[in-house]
Amino acid sequence: MQRKRPLPSHPEFSVIDYPGYREYRVENFYIARDGSGRVVKRTSGLTWYWILIPTFGLRWFTIWALVTVALLYGKCTQILAETILVIPSHGIQLETTRGIANWPFIVSRHFIPLTALQDVIINEGLRRWNVRFYLAAVKEGPGTEYSLDVLFENTLPRMPILLEVYHGIHELLLDGTVSGADRGKGERGESEELCLPTRLQSSNGC
Repeated sequence: MQRKRPLPSHPEFSVIDYPGYREYRVENFYIARDGSGRVVKRTSGLTWYWILIPTFGLRWFTIWALVTVALLYGKCTQILAETILVIPSHGIQLETTRGIANWPFIVSRHFIPLTALQDVIINEGLRRWNVRFYLAAVKEGPGTEYSLDVLFENTLPRMPILLEVYHGIHELLLDGTVSGADRGKGERGESEELCLPTRLQSSNGC
């Protein structure tokens, strides 16, 4: 495993090369753009007042318990990081890690096979009053239908990160002469068995 941070001004972004695939990871923090170098975190941990238990009777205890459960749920489902695994000749897997700061609890995964992946593009959209650029995978559906899957949907990293991932995916997957449904087939045109690294097998059935 070889981990590197190719963009010094964006320490939230890292690239990890494993045998057989590459991981692009964006953690849920960023460097303030005022030049101070301050780290702005989008997640938070538990604080000391969580252990305070009210002693004002059963009704107040019930209210406290309900509020605590709601706050704990919000804390435990914070976005910690988003990851794209690029597996040459197979496709890409999107991962979202949720939990409390430094304590990941939930990892959700979505695999896009290369046979369905038509392209990866940088698009633009409106978020509140801002125009934001985002990375999207163009997928081929049944018939002639196409759909977009937004990559890094929750963290929405800045353009330098998007460009790095865009070029990396195209270099590893899409810059060949074969496209569309012909991707992922062997030299004789037969579909290869899609068996991924151990980390990915739970979503692949190998």
